[in-house]
Amino acid sequence: MRYFIHLQYRGTNYAGWQIQNNALTVQEVLDKALSTILREEIDTLGCGRTDAGVHASSFYAHFDAQAEFDAAQLVFKLNRFLPKDIAVFSIVPVHKEAHARFDATSRTYHYKIHLHKSAFLHGLSTPTHLQLNLEYLNKLASLFIMKGDFGAFQRVGGDNKTNICDVRESYWVREGEQLIYTITADRFLRNMVRAVVGTQLDIVANRFAENELPEIIASKDRGKAGTSAPPDGLYLAKIVYPYINDER
Repeated sequence: MRYFIHLQYRGTNYAGWQIQNNALTVQEVLDKALSTILREEIDTLGCGRTDAGVHASSFYAHFDAQAEFDAAQLVFKLNRFLPKDIAVFSIVPVHKEAHARFDATSRTYHYKIHLHKSAFLHGLSTPTHLQLNLEYLNKLASLFIMKGDFGAFQRVGGDNKTNICDVRESYWVREGEQLIYTITADRFLRNMVRAVVGTQLDIVANRFAENELPEIIASKDRGKAGTSAPPDGLYLAKIVYPYINDER
């Protein structure tokens, strides 16, 4: 039987989602917990890969299990077993061909920046010394709303069959002493959101001119775009599936 598991995690202590040989990852910890409780080897497959230090306020993975179990009880046991920086919301049965990565119709990321030093936001938001104007940031952000090649914002060495992404939302809002960037697309390239944010901040810092941004996007060249923003401000926030009703 195939199941979707809905969870969230703070990525500070992990080398990303996907299992690696010499580093602790969220997938490794989750697979071990599921395998221990269900008493069979469980291998999850996630909706995507998050880099080291990146968080997920909403993340899906699928897994197959032979054992029968009560989903609510399994969620309870997992949350007792897992460390405090990983939390499970729900586990639901899905059809046998359901795929956490390929069936997603859109993904939304948030990037959080705080404008003053904060002991409470450290590791969960990125500090900045820049004077950020919300109206100007939204002018820059709007230029990313398009369906096109985002190769200029992909980590060097990416092996995608295509760099075409359909970006449907790209905007900033202010919440208290934080600025929060939202970007939604059908898919994302490796490191894309951090590069998009970093390029916008580089323009604010006068490392690039505003009128260069369309040329940067059109270049498809990572070397033309700006620096990658730090990982601690980035959150995978929402994944949409045609057969999952996510109220969070």
